[in-house]
Amino acid sequence: MGKIITKEGFSYGFDPSACSKCDGRCCRGESGYIFVNSEEIKKIAEFLQLDVETFKKDYLNKVKYRYSIKELKIGGEYECLFFDGKTNSCEIYEVRPTQCRSFPFWDYFKDKVDEVKKECIGIV
Repeated sequence: MGKIITKEGFSYGFDPSACSKCDGRCCRGESGYIFVNSEEIKKIAEFLQLDVETFKKDYLNKVKYRYSIKELKIGGEYECLFFDGKTNSCEIYEVRPTQCRSFPFWDYFKDKVDEVKKECIGIV
């Protein structure tokens, strides 16, 4: 077991070393939104060596006034466009969005520990 990360207001901890044994459950499953803000869009576009407009057109969906990373439907589930199923890793890990960086400490899971445990094997 690695170093356990905790966050105030959450009744559970997270062992990030579990990610190496996981099949990317936080990156695939039911369809959802992977929101990115304007600063994240710039960073990811730069990382991919694309201009911002090309990145938006090719990799993002507009959801009302926000942008979300596109998903692929693989078999019966969805996965983030940047999830590499062969290596079970994120292709933009160094510049991944805040939504991804903050998982599993989402407000949604504060009182749903059983649910987050189903999604993440690193919950302790």
